[in-house]
Amino acid sequence: MTNIQSKARITAFGTYVPEKRLTNEDLEKMVDTNNEWIVQRTGMKERRIAAENEFSSTLALRAVENLIKRYKKDVSDVDCIIVATSTPDYTFPNVASQIQKHFQIKQTGAMDLNSACAGFTYGLHVANGLITSGLHRKILFVAAETLSKITDYTDRTTCILFGDGAAAVKVERDDEMPGFIASHMGTYGEGGSHVYSTNLSTTMQGQPLNPSGMLVQNGREVYKWASRTLPSGINELLHKAGLKKDDIDWFIPHSANLRMIESICEKSEISLEKTLTSVEYLGNTSSVSIPLAMQLGIDEGKLKSGDTLLAYGFGGGLTHAGVILKWDVEDV
Repeated sequence: MTNIQSKARITAFGTYVPEKRLTNEDLEKMVDTNNEWIVQRTGMKERRIAAENEFSSTLALRAVENLIKRYKKDVSDVDCIIVATSTPDYTFPNVASQIQKHFQIKQTGAMDLNSACAGFTYGLHVANGLITSGLHRKILFVAAETLSKITDYTDRTTCILFGDGAAAVKVERDDEMPGFIASHMGTYGEGGSHVYSTNLSTTMQGQPLNPSGMLVQNGREVYKWASRTLPSGINELLHKAGLKKDDIDWFIPHSANLRMIESICEKSEISLEKTLTSVEYLGNTSSVSIPLAMQLGIDEGKLKSGDTLLAYGFGGGLTHAGVILKWDVEDV
């Protein structure tokens, strides 16, 4: 993909996680596992879990409200709403339409996209493209997941991993100070059966699937694919941007598993000291893990205006996408 000079910039940012915590000690009471085993293999200690009456749309609305409150931003003027989610409340209507209804946004398009754990970087790529092309001027992009709704809490290999959350960004036309520097994406559809949740079909590539509708993952295969794919993807992204690794202030990979992130950093020759994650106390939140890591970076005084970020998502599909951004969100 050829890079085209961006005309878009992120102007506001908001996040939300549910109140309920699911600790490793809680999981010890549910399945045959223990805190030491979980921390050693994943780096996780806690996750946030949506309440029974909370869904992806619920979390999405809270994240947008957080964006509005923090940056005093109006969302009534957005002309497109995009939501990245693999756990929508309904097959249809989509989550984006529910956001439109709640905030009474009069003239806007509304669509959901599903690139699983790569959803945030895919959504940013799409938002940038729509604005840079001139088709839209102001986009509200939200990532929202309630993976706990499709997690099998009798499966000790997957139930320790996943948490819930949402994040929202407003992306606006800015000819003078665009924030998108480069993007890169790819797909390995042959690996689709390594992480899936069934819907209408219960077979894939001629092979039977677990038809429960719960999340099923072959963690070993996903780990091998990500550890092999991301280092080359990162190099391609830097090449497109005309940048070197030293030019990047913060690397923000999808927080799938801390051990996987350590492997990716080692193979990519990126210091863990320059890496932001959200995995320790929020778990794997799929498309939301990157913005939650950004939020933690802001809270800890690490991520600052003017920083150059390399965010890279990867997940079901198997899909992957990276973006390089100049972070220039002005605090109010």
